[in-house]
Amino acid sequence: MHHRLLCPVCAGSDLRTEASAGAGVVRHATVVHRNTPAARNVSLVEMAEGFTVRGRVMGAPADVHSGDRVQLSTAQDPVRSQPVFQLVDGPYRGWS
Repeated sequence: MHHRLLCPVCAGSDLRTEASAGAGVVRHATVVHRNTPAARNVSLVEMAEGFTVRGRVMGAPADVHSGDRVQLSTAQDPVRSQPVFQLVDGPYRGWS
C-alpha cells in the first residue's frame, strides 16, 4: 500500500483507496543517480485497474523500459517507501 497526500496531476487532496491485483505496465522509466550509493530505477507504472503509481522495478536500472510488463513484489525498497515491482518477461532485449 502506498499513501500519497496530494494527486500528482491536479494537486487535489480528495483521494480514495484503490485495490490492485499487482499487474502493470511501465509507462515511464528513468535512472536516478542522486542520494544513493548506486544508480536506481524510478518508474511510473500503469496498473491493470487503470491508475498509475510511482515505484522501483528490480534489476539493473538500464534494463527497465516503457512497455515492460511488471508485477508488484513483496520486496522492500531500501531507499524510499515506494512500491517495488519485478519484470514479468525479463529485461527488454530490443527488436530481433
